[in-house]
Amino acid sequence: MKKTIVVMPVANEEETMEAVLTEIMELPYDNLYVYPVIDSYSKDRTEEIIRQMSEKYDRIKLIFHKESRGVITCYLYGFKQALADGAERIIEMDGGGSHKPSEIPQFIEKLDEGYDCVFGSRFMEGGGISNQPLYRRFLSSGGTILANLVLGTKLKDMTSGFEGFQRKVLEDMNLDAILSRGHMYQTEMRFYCRNLNTIEVPITYVGSKSSIKLKSVTEALRLLFELKKNEPNVRKTDKVD
Repeated sequence: MKKTIVVMPVANEEETMEAVLTEIMELPYDNLYVYPVIDSYSKDRTEEIIRQMSEKYDRIKLIFHKESRGVITCYLYGFKQALADGAERIIEMDGGGSHKPSEIPQFIEKLDEGYDCVFGSRFMEGGGISNQPLYRRFLSSGGTILANLVLGTKLKDMTSGFEGFQRKVLEDMNLDAILSRGHMYQTEMRFYCRNLNTIEVPITYVGSKSSIKLKSVTEALRLLFELKKNEPNVRKTDKVD
């Protein structure tokens, strides 16, 4: 298997961190690495647990983002580190248990088949959501409908954070030009990748106690109408060799 790095921003995940990392390490791949990206926002034992796990498994590498401005900057910083370390594929996922490590193989399978981007979908056949309030489901499904309408995309899930990319896809992006710093980020990435060879795979999202502030929703709506204008700043090419 080509070198694949899982990038997962984490903060205050001491309850789930060891189990998530262990499950990934037990997948049948000897070239699968995990880069948990953490910043000063995390106040519990998450960093300590990752360091202990990295001593046990040499395929786990703690990334500390000193200049973090939130979870999205941690994603992008993790991408840059993974590219610098020779990742041929990069998988993005949540580290708090919302995404199932057992679903990683389907992303690897589709990347092996040659797809440029593999997007996890909660709203296609085989996908689903558990332990999440109705309003969160409405925001996710409604956000997908609105995004497809405004951006001309045709995906079943425009807001899922479980996705995989071939190296070339991220190399051909100016990651510093990404506008989003919150929930709009996943939609923004899918928009910029819409002309590439993409596919969706079903995932089951496990909800958390986190809530969404009204300010985040209004900010996402504002950015939705700026993505087309910003695309030339981000996309270097429309095709992946």
